[in-house]
Amino acid sequence: MKGSLPVRNQLEVRATLVADEFIDTYMAAANGEYVKVYLYMLRHRGEEVNLASIADALNHTEADVRRALAYWKKMGVLGDGEENRTFRENLAPRENLASGESRASRETAASKSASLPETPAAMEKQEERRSYGKADLDRLQGDGEFSQLLYVAGQYMGRLLKPQDADMLAYLYDGLHMPCDVIEYVIEYCVQNRHNSIRYMEKVALSWHEKGIDTVEKAKAWTEHFNQDAFAVMKAFGINDRRPGNTEWDTIERWYKVWGFSRQLVVEACNRTMEAIHKPSFQYADRILEEWNRSGVHTMEDVEKADGKRRKPAQPEARRRGGNQFRNFEERKTDYDAMILEQWQ
Repeated sequence: MKGSLPVRNQLEVRATLVADEFIDTYMAAANGEYVKVYLYMLRHRGEEVNLASIADALNHTEADVRRALAYWKKMGVLGDGEENRTFRENLAPRENLASGESRASRETAASKSASLPETPAAMEKQEERRSYGKADLDRLQGDGEFSQLLYVAGQYMGRLLKPQDADMLAYLYDGLHMPCDVIEYVIEYCVQNRHNSIRYMEKVALSWHEKGIDTVEKAKAWTEHFNQDAFAVMKAFGINDRRPGNTEWDTIERWYKVWGFSRQLVVEACNRTMEAIHKPSFQYADRILEEWNRSGVHTMEDVEKADGKRRKPAQPEARRRGGNQFRNFEERKTDYDAMILEQWQ
């Protein structure tokens, strides 16, 4: 057309499409951390991703990622990246989620794949989780101890229990056979620490169950020691006016309970964080401890040896340049400076 101007869009629109069915059917019932893992995998669809890359991107542990993948696989949302269906890390979003295949058919496929061998034992335990419907809850209502548990839980939470609350309590009581007084103490402990999420309570209860904490006495001993460990972290960071938040509790527990660091090493990592960036950062300290854990560093002697190895490559260059003390100081700090740049990019 005469006088028309050609218009060309120079901006590439990059977007990740999420199926309506995922939002309508699956998202609300899923743990928020599981949703993050799914969205990340959807974003990197067709690319090579592994547990380590997902964990690093989302600030999760690899165990957290495995649990998320197991959940979505069970729900039929994720399919396998390989035909032999044994390499769980290669899971990819299912093509048929957007095409409208029924949930029932996906659950059938998931149940078939559940019979295949699983590598992590924790994944097997996760898939054994059963849900309690109305008939199950009606049956348990006849159990006076369970009815009392529901009442006590409602009192602690300060509200009427929702179906998912009763489902979780039924699973702990009837599925895992946890003592009622221990379940009540889980709720009390979480509420006192301002964690009112039923999913958080379930996570704590499952953690205690795996640790063999089956009496209130054992639970109190564990929480007292862990609270002291957490206080040491907050003190090292100079945070004296509040308790750790939910994600901070999770991070602290990973340092002590998953990676097995002593209080001395955790505080050392916090001190190094403050010296490096002059402000508290759980993420920065987590990266220090993650590197120590990967390198097998679990004592102060190990830390000193690791520091020595880090400095050695720079020494010949320093002598060649005349042994400038300021240059030596900068070289010793190189690794931490790189971490700061990565964090702020």
